[in-house]
Parts: sequence; structure tokens; C-alpha cells
Amino acid sequence: MTAVSGASSLVGSRVATGGWEAVVGIGERPLTIVRDPLRVVLFILTVITISRVHQHYPVLAKFRPAVLLVIASVAYAYLNPRYLTRANVLRLWPMRLVTALAVLSCCSAAFGISLGGAASFILDSYAKTLAFGFLIAVSIRHVRDLFTFVWAYVASCGILSFFSIFVFGMTWQNNTMRLDNMYTYDANDLGVVLMVGLPLTLLLLSVERGGKRLLLLLVLVAISVTMARSGSRGGFLGFVADGAALLIMVKGVSMAKRLLVAAAAITALVLGAPPRYWEQMRTILSPKDDYNYTQVDGRKAVTERGIAYMREYPVFGLGIDNFAKAECTISPKLALRRFNGPIKCSAPHNSYVEAGAELGVPGFLIFSSLVLGAIFAPLRIRKRLPKSWRTGTQSQRFLYSATSFFAVAMVGFAVTSFFVSFAWMDPIYLMAAFLTGLYVATRVQIEGSSHTGGGHASQIVAPSGVAGWRVRLSAARSGFRASVLDHNLSPFSV
Repeated sequence: MTAVSGASSLVGSRVATGGWEAVVGIGERPLTIVRDPLRVVLFILTVITISRVHQHYPVLAKFRPAVLLVIASVAYAYLNPRYLTRANVLRLWPMRLVTALAVLSCCSAAFGISLGGAASFILDSYAKTLAFGFLIAVSIRHVRDLFTFVWAYVASCGILSFFSIFVFGMTWQNNTMRLDNMYTYDANDLGVVLMVGLPLTLLLLSVERGGKRLLLLLVLVAISVTMARSGSRGGFLGFVADGAALLIMVKGVSMAKRLLVAAAAITALVLGAPPRYWEQMRTILSPKDDYNYTQVDGRKAVTERGIAYMREYPVFGLGIDNFAKAECTISPKLALRRFNGPIKCSAPHNSYVEAGAELGVPGFLIFSSLVLGAIFAPLRIRKRLPKSWRTGTQSQRFLYSATSFFAVAMVGFAVTSFFVSFAWMDPIYLMAAFLTGLYVATRVQIEGSSHTGGGHASQIVAPSGVAGWRVRLSAARSGFRASVLDHNLSPFSV
């Protein structure tokens, strides 16, 4: 079954009984959040997974609501397949790479240094992350579904920022006041989540109006203030990268508006900066004077050991989530410690090193391809969209803007994830699902526009891995048939 055959699913489902106008003519009515049972559950699941707000309530946290919602979503989707796209998401390259990581993680457990440790992590955490990503991917049938889940992520960032400003405390660390005692993410992890969320907030700002736009502006300001309060240098670099990508990569929004938004975010960051924040940021310019460069458990030494682990275990790696165990069992730093002295089981503190050390060279290549591909692929889609979509219907403007802001979001992830261990965390898998949904929603929108005489677009092709693939659309009930020809371009072709 092909990637755009999800259109036939829509034609045959309750939401599309009126033909193409009901499916895609969405373009003639405002975008709204879809409120069917499956998407409501997945919306709540996204909020809980990304914001981790349930951890503020110990009684609720004991029930592991994220796991329960994943199980409930899978069960409901199985019993009600009409709520899913009929697109074969495994023929789209983002979910193929996610599947490859899943298979490789299982192999790494068997051939790594600790079967029990890796298997426990897969069962307790990684399986839920993968299931969550696939649930989102198969639940995006058209632009309104994609719009719904983007709102869920932005709402999560708003909640996380609210707690970071008004609930979580700040303490002095390394001569800098920063967020501490958080039970959701640590201060550095916040940067990854929020620097993906900031461009998604701007995406919604580009299409929303009225009170929702004011709410989104508040979220934008809150994200910027939270980044300052985190005191994270990696987060600051991600903030700068997002700003640069906003000015360079975004089309469909005037330069004046982009500069105005950037100025607002920077102003919020400056006003929200705690004491000695800028002194801490200036240390970025003197990396050799930092403890991360000189100490045995600093990032430089940890990265070098991680590369050594990848060379020693090149095929399957140490095993997923086994990096810390390796640091306390086979690390060369063991020879440096005093007799029976303490030793730190360090985390990799770098998502690329984490992927390479724990899943070997194949894991490093697949993870890096997923990150880089998710930056360039949306830009490739944008080149094939009608220019009229920049000022078209709300659905068209959302999809056109998404090709820019998804790329910016992945730039933010690519930079911030370089300083934290996020290879097996939710944001990258959720963005892979969003990109998959963008392919499907764009095709459905184009085919609907073509059917109703709404214009022509160049071929929109989602390459499966590196090679191109053939897309055929069959909508028997509407009497419409179309095809998209083979196109041999990789996701990096822009």
C-alpha cells in the first residue's frame, strides 16, 4: 500500500464522506484541532510525554499515564482502523530509519556488554518511545491531524516553560544561578525540547489569528525566558542556531516579521537572564579553560572514550543504554583511579556519540542520517510546492510554512542534542513522525486541489532511504486516480 493511499482511507471514513472537498477542502475552512477519540488521546499523550507534567503529581505519576495512554491508543486504533491513514508509513524514509534503529537496538542488546541492562531499557522506555512515534505517524491522515499534533507539542512547551518559571527553583551552580531540582528534565535537557518547540510555535503563529496568536506569543516569550533561566550553554547555542536558521531558511514570512520575532525572543532572553548568565555564556569562547576540556569526566574525555567504544564494538556497539555501564567496567579511566576510589559512571553527554557507542557505526550513521535528513527533506518538499500556497488558504499556508519551520526545529535539535544524551528520547522520533505526516498531508492536499481545479504542484516525493519510489493514489469511490512518478532523490537533495 502506497504512502498517499491514505487519501482513500479518508474518502472511505466518516470524516470524508463528502468526497475530496471534505478531505482536503479543509482549505475552505479554518484549521481546527481534530477531536475524535484517538487524536484526543494522542494529544494528551504528547503533552504528558513532552512536558512530563504528570511528574508534578506523585499520585498520578505512580500509574505511569504515558504507558497506559500508549496501550489505550494502540487498542483503540486496532479496533477502529478508520481513524488511521492507509498510507504505508514504512515506505517513507523517516520511519524506515526509525525502524532500522529499533531493529539495531535489539541486536545491540544481544551482542553488547549487558543484555539485561539493554533489554530492560528497551522494555521500560525505548519501546514506548517507538510506539509513540509510530502512533503519531499512522494517525496523520491530512493537514488537520498534523496541525493538531503540532499544537500538542507547543502546548507541552508552554506547560514546561510555565513550571520552569513559576514552580522550579534556582540555585547557584558553578558561579551561575540556574534552574535546579527539576523532576522533569535537567537544565541542559530543556534546551533540546524547547529549541524544537520554539520553531513549531512560530509555525502556528504564522497561521493562527486572534486570541490564539496572543497565547502563542506568550509561549514564545516563556520559552525564551526559560532558556535563560536554564543557564545551559548548549541551549544557548541552540537558541542562536534557531535564530540564524529562522532568518536564512524560512520562506513565506517577510524578513521584517522574522526580525521582529527574533528581536522579541532575544529581548525576553535578556530580561529573563539570571545573575552572571552572560559571564557563563562567554566561557563558550574559551573551551580549553573549561572543566569539560580538562577533567577525566569532562565532555572531551567522555567523547574520546565514546569514540573508542565505537571502534572496539563497531557492528552492534556496547548495547543501547550501556554507555554508563561501560564507563564503570571497561573504561580506560579505571586505571587512573586510586585504589578502591570512587568512579563516575558517566553518561555520553552527546547524542551522536551515544548512538555510535551504543549501536556501533551503523547506529551512528542511521541516527545522523535521520537528523540531517529531517533538516533537508522539508526544504526539498518546499521547492516543489506551488508558490501560491504562501498566501493561499490556511491549510496551504500551514503546509508551506511547515516545510521551513520543521527544518528550523531540526536545526535546533541537531545543535542542542550535541551536548546531551537524547538519541533515545522522544523529540527526534516525534519529529520523524511529523515529517512523515507532512509528506502524506501535502500529497492529500495537492491531489484534492488538482481534483477541484485548485492548481498544480511539482512532484512531491518522499524517498525511501536513498532511492526514490513510486506513489500511486487510488480513490475508487470518488472516481479519481492519479500517480506520482519515480524520483531518484535522497532526503538530502535540495
